[in-house]
Amino acid sequence: MKLTSFFSKFFFFSIIAGVSLATSYDGPLYDFTAYTECKEVAEKPLYDGGILKDEYPENLNFIVNSVTMAHSTPAFILHNLTIGTIYCFSAWIRIQGASSSLIRASLKTENETYNCIGTVLAKSGCWSFLKGGFTLDSPSNLSLLSFQNADDDRDINVEIASASLQPFTDQQWRINQDYIINTERKRAVTIHVSDEHGDRIENAAITIEQVFKDFPFGSAIASTILGNSPYQKWFVERFNAAVFENELKWYVTEPEQGKLNYTLADQMLEFVRANKIITRGHNIFWENPVYTPAWVRNLTGSDLLLAVNLRIQSLMGKYREEFIHWDVSNEMLHFDFYEQKLGPDATLHFYETAHQADPLATLFMNEYNVVETCGDVNSTVDTYISRLEELKRGGVSLDGIGLESHFTIPNLPLMRAILDKLATLELPVWLTEVDISRTLEKQTQAIYLEQVLREGFSHPSVNGIMLWTALHPKGCYQMCLTDNNLQNLPAGDVVDKLLKEWQTGEVNGQSDDHGSYSFYGFLGEYKVSVTYGNRTANSTFSLCRGDETKHVGIIL
Repeated sequence: MKLTSFFSKFFFFSIIAGVSLATSYDGPLYDFTAYTECKEVAEKPLYDGGILKDEYPENLNFIVNSVTMAHSTPAFILHNLTIGTIYCFSAWIRIQGASSSLIRASLKTENETYNCIGTVLAKSGCWSFLKGGFTLDSPSNLSLLSFQNADDDRDINVEIASASLQPFTDQQWRINQDYIINTERKRAVTIHVSDEHGDRIENAAITIEQVFKDFPFGSAIASTILGNSPYQKWFVERFNAAVFENELKWYVTEPEQGKLNYTLADQMLEFVRANKIITRGHNIFWENPVYTPAWVRNLTGSDLLLAVNLRIQSLMGKYREEFIHWDVSNEMLHFDFYEQKLGPDATLHFYETAHQADPLATLFMNEYNVVETCGDVNSTVDTYISRLEELKRGGVSLDGIGLESHFTIPNLPLMRAILDKLATLELPVWLTEVDISRTLEKQTQAIYLEQVLREGFSHPSVNGIMLWTALHPKGCYQMCLTDNNLQNLPAGDVVDKLLKEWQTGEVNGQSDDHGSYSFYGFLGEYKVSVTYGNRTANSTFSLCRGDETKHVGIIL
């Protein structure tokens, strides 16, 4: 995706939506282009190379474990990098010395080393696309951007082509975000007012109100919400989506073999259903043995296979068509309990059986450290894509990308680059468990939370955002939005601010001499009231994603 019509659309927004900097913006436009296939010929560099235009990498020898590597490593020498600048880079990578290898980009300045700012699973004989980015904690007069084999024990020769490095100021980054929000999350609407004969009515008073948001934005909830009317009211006033923190997990619903208990999940489902809140199913299986029921860990062979089949039939038979998503085999890139016990096709079997049990639910692959970092070799973006494609080749219905998004310090350009690459799969992407580490001060948590939420909401491929902020008497998993009295903490202030920013407030206007009134609104459900003299008409309309203006006719 490229922002080719940026100026023409943004000019219209400046008229109708008050985007003040649009008409004078002459900065770089973010390029969402990404590739997952390995190509015989490298594509042209993004941004025409940016500040790397006409620059070529130096070939340097690195010492690993006191041994000088035989093959040199390509690196770019960078000058005068600044703090407060967002740097986006990309390059095409080809290797020699192995059929495939994980190549990691890193940055070394005078004061800091950023060990991973982008990765690619590169291959021999063709070019693979690496996309990443970084920001600096302090300015640097001289830096080294290098590309090395992540496995230090193998001597791999790395080739670079079509490299680019494009800087954005914070303001330029925000303008690009706002552009995507205005084009992907909003749509133009024209209200036409006429009488019963079709004659246009000028100066009719028009009031428009958004009554439901299209974009799912929600939070985890726990059984602590049951019977807690203030908490329920607080939640419903803010969120249109939910996920049960633990109450559907196997260790809760069947702590002892054969003793099923869905009481808590049933009661929580009544709450979300009564308030028209869509809900994700989390989870059917968790590959981490620590969170697998003790009695299940002791099963083997046919006994374990019978138990997992009964688990799927019981859970999904009971809740068929109740949950929009299911996280089928949670965190399978980091853990493999069931495949160790049942063989390499165990996960394939889970997805096949789950799809048969509830064919209308979207089945997700839910994982951590995909967008949070690129330093986890178990869950790089290419590892995620490779596993997902492997399962789909096996014939499973796996149609959702779940990114847990447990951040400490977010790397925004890296996060966006990874989303770009995942977007090439053309599957719905959800940020499923967003929070910021409790190791940070609450005000710092709030700053980083806003950055992550803006990045998610402004990426065209992201279809929903869930916070992992279920409230308990002793706090939350990592980050709370409120205290136990439901008074906002800094993170809660951020959420309330963004909820207000990302909805269409009450719109009031008058029909013009054509009997029309136009506005831009966030996608969702609306009600409209039109008054002229002693006549009033009320109507509703849905605003779905689309490039064309939505036309709504009102007859008085």
